[in-house]
Amino acid sequence: MSKTTDDHTPPLELWGGLEATVNRVRDRYFSQMEQNGHDKRISDLDRFAALGITALRYPVLWELIAPDGLERANWSWPDERLPALRALGITPIAGLVHHGSGPRHTSLVDPGFAEQLAAYAGAVARRYPWLEYYTPVNEPCTTARFSGLYGLWYPHEQSDRSFVRALLNQCRGVALSMQAIRKINPAAKLIQTDDLGKTYSTPPLAHTAAFYNQRRWLPWDLLCGMVVPGHALWAYLLEHGASVAELRWFAEHPCPPDIIGVNYYITSERWLDHRAEHYAPGEVGAEGYADIVAARALATPRPGIGPLLEEAWRRYRLPLAVTEAHIDAPREDHLRWLAEIWHAAQQARRRDIDVRAVTVWSLLGSFDWNCLVTECKGYYETGPYDLRGPEPRATALATLMRELASGRPPSSPVLQGHGWWRRPQRLLYPASHIEDADPWHDLLPSAGTAQPLLIAGASGALGRTFARLCAERHLACLPLTRQEMDIANPAAVEAAICRYRPWAIVNAGGYVPRPGSDYDAERCQRDNVQGPVILAAACARHGIGLLSFSSDQVFDGARDRPYVESDPVTPSGAHGRNKAEAERRVLAMYPAALLVRTSALFGPGDPPGLAAGDLAASPTYLPDLAHACLDLLIDRESGLWHLSNPGGGGRATLGSERGQLLPPLEDAIQRFLASQP
Repeated sequence: MSKTTDDHTPPLELWGGLEATVNRVRDRYFSQMEQNGHDKRISDLDRFAALGITALRYPVLWELIAPDGLERANWSWPDERLPALRALGITPIAGLVHHGSGPRHTSLVDPGFAEQLAAYAGAVARRYPWLEYYTPVNEPCTTARFSGLYGLWYPHEQSDRSFVRALLNQCRGVALSMQAIRKINPAAKLIQTDDLGKTYSTPPLAHTAAFYNQRRWLPWDLLCGMVVPGHALWAYLLEHGASVAELRWFAEHPCPPDIIGVNYYITSERWLDHRAEHYAPGEVGAEGYADIVAARALATPRPGIGPLLEEAWRRYRLPLAVTEAHIDAPREDHLRWLAEIWHAAQQARRRDIDVRAVTVWSLLGSFDWNCLVTECKGYYETGPYDLRGPEPRATALATLMRELASGRPPSSPVLQGHGWWRRPQRLLYPASHIEDADPWHDLLPSAGTAQPLLIAGASGALGRTFARLCAERHLACLPLTRQEMDIANPAAVEAAICRYRPWAIVNAGGYVPRPGSDYDAERCQRDNVQGPVILAAACARHGIGLLSFSSDQVFDGARDRPYVESDPVTPSGAHGRNKAEAERRVLAMYPAALLVRTSALFGPGDPPGLAAGDLAASPTYLPDLAHACLDLLIDRESGLWHLSNPGGGGRATLGSERGQLLPPLEDAIQRFLASQP
C-alpha cells in the first residue's frame, strides 16, 4: 500500500478481493473457495498480481484453519499463501471471519464468541507478525441481519434481540482481536468493512427508513465509541437485550478503524413502499410493505456511491476505501459499474474526502449469491476471471483493472454506454419520485459518443437476435443488410468501416442449405467463404474485432464423444467443407478474429415443438449464443470456440476445451417455451 506523506498524496489504489465466504446453514457449511477452486490453486496469486492490485482482501478464516480448536489448527494453507503474496508485492488484508459464525463449537450469539475469536486472532498475529492489515469480521451488521434477524444463516434467529446480540458479539470480537493482534504487532491496522447503502421510502414509512439509515452505521459507531446516551439507537439497543455496561465498554475501549471499508452493491440502496397493490404478493413482506432495490422503482436514478462516501467521511473523518465493488450483470455492466465507482472515488478525493482505494470484489467470481448462499445451486457470477474453463480466464474486467492501476484511460468501447441502473428500462414498478437535489448527480461520468458494433446479415434470425440483445445491453450497434454492406464486396466493406468506425463486426449472415431445396454451391462459396475472408482482411487492416460463425457440420459425427476445438475437421458434405475452408482462411488472415462453431439454432418465434423435437440434433438457443458471443467479443477473445447448450444427443455434438459458457439445453428449452405467446 502507498504511504501518505506531508507533501504528497498518493494516487487512488486498486485493491482486489477474493470471495471467500464460509457461512453456515443449519449443519452445513458453504465455502466459496471450495466452489471456485482457489483452495487448491495457488497459481491464482500470480493471476491476481497481473491485475496491478496493491492489496488483496485474503482469507485466513477461523472456521478453516482451526475448526477443532487452536491446539489442532492447521496453518499449512496460509503458511504457503501469505508469504507468496508478500513476495509478489501485494499487501494481504487478513480476513478472519467472513459471513461466518465461527467453528461448530460457537456461534454469533455465544457469550464466548468474542473472546474465542480474539484468541484465534492472537494466534494469527504470532504466526505472521509481519501482517499489518486485518479485517477480523467482515460486514458484522449484514451478517447479524442475515443470521439473527432474517433467519437465513446459522443460528437462524429472527428477532431484534438476536440481531443485537450477534452484532455486539462481532464488534466486541473485532475490538478484542485488535487488542490481541497489537500485543504482537503494535503497528497492526484495522480495516472494518460493512455494506453502506441507504433506504428511501414513501412518507408513511419514513420512520422505518430513518431507523434503517441509522442502523447501517452501528458497527462503526460501536467501534468508534460513539454509542453513548443520546445516540439515535441507544434506546433500541437497550430494549433488545444490550446492557448499559456492555455499551459503555465500547465507549471506554474505542477501536476506531484505521480505514473504514465501504461495500457497495446495486442492492445496497432500498425503496420501501406501503402501496402493496403496486407489487406482486411475494414482493410484500410480513410487515405489509415492499422492500425492493431502489434502482428498480425510483424515477430518478440514485447518484451512486459518491454521496455515501461523503456521508461516511462527515460522520467519522477517518480514511475510507471501497472494499467491495461487484455487480451481477452482463459483461459491459461489470465494466460500467467499476468505472463509475472509480470515478466517484476520484471525485470524492477532489472534494477533500480521504478515499484510499477501490476494491474489485470476487476476482474469481462468486457462487449462489442470488439465493444469499442458502443453497448450493451452482449459480455463478463471473469476475475479472471466468472459471467456466479448464483454467481461470481473464475477462474485460481484468483489462480495465490493469488500465486503472497503471493510470491509463479505459479502452473498452462499451464504456460509452450507460449501465442498466441508469437506463429507463431499469424500472420494474411504477416510477416513484423523491425530493432529490444531490450535487453528486452532476458529477456522474458522461457516456460519450458511442462507437458502434456492425452486424452483417441483419435480416436473418441470428442478426436480429444480436441487434435486439445489443439494444437490451445498451451496446450501440448498426444492423446492416446485404444491400447496405455486401461482405463479399471488398469496396463495400471498406466503405462501411470508414463511414461508421465500428469497434467490431459481427458476421451473422451466411448461406444455410434448406432441406428439400437445391444446393447452391456458388452462393455457398460466396457467402460462407469469400465474404468471411474479405471481412477478416478488412478487420485486420483496421485493427478492429471480428466475430464470425461456423458449424458443427465440419465434423462427420463418427466419434462417440463430443467434438472439441482441437479435433481435426472431418466434413462429410459440401456445406461442411465450405465452413472448414472458411475457418482455415479467416484465422490465417486474422488470428485475432473470434470464430464460433455452433449447432442448429432455435429461438423466440420458432414453433414450440421445434426445440423439443430436435433434441437429438443438439440445438443451440439463439439468445444464449448471442449473449455469450457478445461477452467474448467484449473480452477481446480470439480463435476458435465451441458454443452450444450442453445436454443434447446429436451425432456431431459440440463440446469445448476452452469453456462451457452456455446453460444446459433443458434450461434453454424451458425458457424458450416460457417465451411462447
